[in-house]
Order: sequence, then structure tokens, then C-alpha cells
Amino acid sequence: MARKRSPARLVVALSVAMVLAVFLLYTSIAGGGHATLKPSQLAGRAASVTLSGKVVGKVTGDAHAAGMRFLLRDVQGTATVPVLYKGTVPDLFKSQRDISLEGRLQNGVFVAEPGTMITKCPSKYQAEKTAS
Repeated sequence: MARKRSPARLVVALSVAMVLAVFLLYTSIAGGGHATLKPSQLAGRAASVTLSGKVVGKVTGDAHAAGMRFLLRDVQGTATVPVLYKGTVPDLFKSQRDISLEGRLQNGVFVAEPGTMITKCPSKYQAEKTAS
């Protein structure tokens, strides 16, 4: 004699899946709540933001002790901002590398939050060249 299955399990599973789908859609649209700026757009911002740019010049200091200091320039521009970063440094970090990090501007220096630095490989984000 076959037992009749209750549709309650299916309803609960579908409800959980729907809640997760709505959450994923909301977080992808709403983002992390940080504005992404480049150094030329940073002036006058007091709130925490995500800053993206190219590391230029010499990198000094220690990321774990007093902090690592470097200049960040607009990827396609000339505006720069000094950065102070304490925390884990990605393996690909070096001068001339595109990075993004979160933090806020304090006394003319962008003070980054620990653990927020992400390096970008420039060739990976450039449009493919088409043969003419």
C-alpha cells in the first residue's frame, strides 16, 4: 500500500528557495552600500566609500605595523590621493597595479579599512582587440 505524500515539504522547500532568490536579487541590485569613486571624485566625501585607481610611485611602510603608504591615481587621469593601508596585502599588489579598497578621507589621506584591498589585473578588464 503506497503512502500518500504531503505537499507540505514541497511548499516549505519552494518558500525557502523563493526567499533566497529574493535576497540574492536584492543584494545584487542594492550592492554593498558603498559608492565606488576614483581619486578625482574623493574631495569633500566624509562617508565610507570604495576607492579604485592605479598605485603609482614608491610603496613605503609595513602593512601590519605603522601602515603601508602609497599614492593612488585615477586609472585614466592625473588626480592622486595618498593612501594609508593596514592589513593583508594581496599577492599581486605592486606599483602600477589597479586596486580598489574601502575607507574614508581623513585630513587629505585616504585611510583604508583593513582587509578591503583587492587587486585587479589590467589585461583582464580591457576590451579585446579585434583584428582589422
